[in-house]
Amino acid sequence: MGEGEEFIELRFRLYDGKDIAHGTYKSTMTVSTLKQKIVADWPQGNTVTPKSINDLKLIHSGKVLENNQTLAECTITMGDHPDDVVTMHVLVQPSKSKRRTVKSKKDMQKLNRCGCIIL
Repeated sequence: MGEGEEFIELRFRLYDGKDIAHGTYKSTMTVSTLKQKIVADWPQGNTVTPKSINDLKLIHSGKVLENNQTLAECTITMGDHPDDVVTMHVLVQPSKSKRRTVKSKKDMQKLNRCGCIIL
């Protein structure tokens, strides 16, 4: 480890309570790089699996972290002891699929007043 470099010990908590990608990371690392590590370390067999870093949101101290921020810019709050591990929560939000479009007059008749399709 280089002199003058700051490191932060992190773990990432999934929706089911599992922790993944526990390790020590440079404070100059970006959130998008962390997300790549999380996608690579994602446990097999989970019902919800991210396909890319765009499907993930990292949350720390109630704030969603931006991809272009470094850990230092995120002002990661440490615990009372320097040896504490910082826990970030991982939210999986797959990108939304395109809305179903109406193609025929018959389908148009199935629309309600707000434009939603009635099945």
